[in-house]
Amino acid sequence: MNNMKKGFIFDLDGVIVDTAKYHFLAWKKLANSLGIDFTKEENEQLKGVSRVRSLQKILTWGNKSLSSEEFTDLMAKKNDDYLGYIDKMDASEVLPDVHRVLNYLKQKHQPIALGSASKNAKPILQKVNLLSDFDAIVDGNDVSRAKPDPEVFVTAANLLKIEPKECIVFEDSVAGVEAANVAGMVSIGIGSETVLGHADHVFQDFTQISEEFLNQLINN
Repeated sequence: MNNMKKGFIFDLDGVIVDTAKYHFLAWKKLANSLGIDFTKEENEQLKGVSRVRSLQKILTWGNKSLSSEEFTDLMAKKNDDYLGYIDKMDASEVLPDVHRVLNYLKQKHQPIALGSASKNAKPILQKVNLLSDFDAIVDGNDVSRAKPDPEVFVTAANLLKIEPKECIVFEDSVAGVEAANVAGMVSIGIGSETVLGHADHVFQDFTQISEEFLNQLINN
């Protein structure tokens, strides 16, 4: 196997696009409709958490209970609201310098995959015009175990036909970095060093990632 080929795996939410704000707006609308206050701090606690578990948390915070029927209806409504926001996305929503990094990796003929828990990954990539940049896409429809289980990244590595230890993962969540570490991949945290200190490297965003650094990753 050519040593110069690595597998570059990107998470979606918070790495390529910021869809977290749409989850926030949709959960806030739901919570407020039940007369429950919902803050950014509470939203942080729902990151990477399943929809069922998220709604349970909101109900606990608001000291409310629902019938299972109401619960199911509200979950569907939240998803519809979220999809309504996503529907209006366009290429301007791609985070700074993501294009530059993807283009550089493509120039260097490096295999690129998406590894995301989102079940809406493909429609989002289509909306922001990045679908064709990825050689493989693994999303919430393909895997059953959530991060920190490494299933999503290992599946992506298999599709790229690259050994896990030759893969590099870009992640913005604690669970995602953990999943990459468990898989034996190089983990690159996108966000705050205080939160993602267990990653091999941490950058605030892609504007801080130099081509020199990408070259090191490729040739390492």
